Amino acid sequence: MTDCQLDSPASRQASASTPDWQPAYIGLGANLGDARAALASALAALAQIPSSTLHATSAVYRSAPQGEGASGPEYLNAVALLHTRLAPLALLHALQAIEQAHGRQRPYPNAPRTLDLDLLLHGQAVLTTPELTLPHPRLHLRAFVLQPLLALSPDLQAPGLGRLAAWLAATADQPIEKLAT
Repeated sequence: MTDCQLDSPASRQASASTPDWQPAYIGLGANLGDARAALASALAALAQIPSSTLHATSAVYRSAPQGEGASGPEYLNAVALLHTRLAPLALLHALQAIEQAHGRQRPYPNAPRTLDLDLLLHGQAVLTTPELTLPHPRLHLRAFVLQPLLALSPDLQAPGLGRLAAWLAATADQPIEKLAT
C-alpha cells in the first residue's frame, strides 16, 4: 500500500456494486517497543479484517504524548482508510482484537501503548454508546489525527464537525513531524 493511494479499479468496482460498503478511518498509534514495526503489523492485520478492504494509509508521523496524564516516549501515528461492510461496533471489536494481539494494556487513561487503534469515522455514522462514540470525540482536536487524516482525504467532512481542514489551525501548537517513508 503506497502513501495516500486512495483508489483502484478493483475497489471502485467493489464499491459501485456493493452499496453497503462504508469508508472507515482508523487512527493508529504506538509509543512502546518497536513502534514502527507495530504500525506495520497493525496495517497488515487491518488488511485481513473480514468484509473489509484496506484502501490507503497515510505517512507515519511522530508526536508527543497528548492528554491529561499522558507520558512516555514519543508516538508514531498514522491513519488508514478501510472500506468495510462491518457495522461500527463489529469493526471496533476487530480493532480491539488486533490491539490485544499486540499486547495492548489499559492501566489508566492516556497510558503508553504498544498499539492504539481508534475508529475515527465510519461513513456518516453518528453514534454514542458506552463502548463507542462516532465521530471520535477528539479527532478534531489532535494534530496527530488531523494531519494524516487530511493527507488521505483533504476535503473530508465529519458529521457535526463539518470540513475537518477547518479544525487544523486549532492544533497548530501541537508539535508533529511527518517521517520519511
